[in-house]
Amino acid sequence: MTQFQILPDEAALKALGRDLKFYPVTNDHPKTLSLAQIEHYNRLGYIAPLDVFSESEIGAIRTYFDDLLAQVIAAGGDSYSISSAHLKYGPVYDILTDPRIVSYVSDLFGENVIAWGSHFFCKMPHDGKQVAWHQDASYWPLSPSKAATVWLAIDDADRENACMKFVAGSHHFGHMTYRSSENDDHNVLNQSIDNAEQYGEVVYDQLKAGQVSIHSDLLLHGSEANDSHRRRCGLTLRYCSADVRAAMRWNEKGVWVRGSDPTGHWFNNARPA
Repeated sequence: MTQFQILPDEAALKALGRDLKFYPVTNDHPKTLSLAQIEHYNRLGYIAPLDVFSESEIGAIRTYFDDLLAQVIAAGGDSYSISSAHLKYGPVYDILTDPRIVSYVSDLFGENVIAWGSHFFCKMPHDGKQVAWHQDASYWPLSPSKAATVWLAIDDADRENACMKFVAGSHHFGHMTYRSSENDDHNVLNQSIDNAEQYGEVVYDQLKAGQVSIHSDLLLHGSEANDSHRRRCGLTLRYCSADVRAAMRWNEKGVWVRGSDPTGHWFNNARPA
C-alpha cells in the first residue's frame, strides 16, 4: 500500500502555487441541504449540526473504534495516529462512502465528488493536547480550494470535553500566515495562527454522537485540551470536487463517492477487506 505523509513538507507545498481562495457554492436546487444551509456555508464557512447515524448505528461504530484504538495503541500508535483509515479498514470506507453523508457534500460540490481522507482525532480524558487555530488547506496539496471536512462525532462533543470550534466567516480572508508550532508538545498539529479571533466570532461545534458538521478547508478552526473525565472522539472525512488536482500522489487516496472523475486524475480505491 502507498504510504502518505500526514503533514507534507511546508516548502514543497509553497512551491505548488495552489489556488487558495473560497469558491462560493452555487446551487439553487439542493437535494438534501436547504437553501438556508447553503447560504450559511457560503457566509460563515460551516454547517452544523447535521443528523446522520442513529443511536444504535453510532454505538456500533463506537464499539468498532474502541477495538481499533486498542489494536493501534498495542502496536505503538496513539489516539491521533489513525489516518487514511479508509485505505486500510473496510468499516471506515463504509462511513466515508455512506450515501447520507455524500448527499450533503454533493449539494456543495456537485455531482462529481471525491473522498480522499479519513483521520480519527480522539482526545482522551485529560490528555492535555489542544489543536491550535489552523486552516486545513495549509496542509493539503490540493488546488483549487474546493474541499471540505465532514466531522463525525463518535462521542458526544461539547465544550466540557473540548469540542471543535470555528471562527465564523474566516474562510473569506484567504490563506493566512501561520507560525510553526511543531516544538509544542501540547499541540496535536504543527501550525498555529495567532489572534484568530480578529477574523470573526468564535462558534463551538457541539454535536451529539452520530451527528456531523461540515466546514470549508479555509475556515479557521481548532479545539482546546480535554480536561474532562470524558473521551472526545471524532472522525474527520475529507471531500472535494472532482475538478480539484492533487499533488504529491494524494490523488491515489481517492474514492469516487458521487458521479465520476471525467479526467481520471483521482484513483477510485476499492473497499479494503
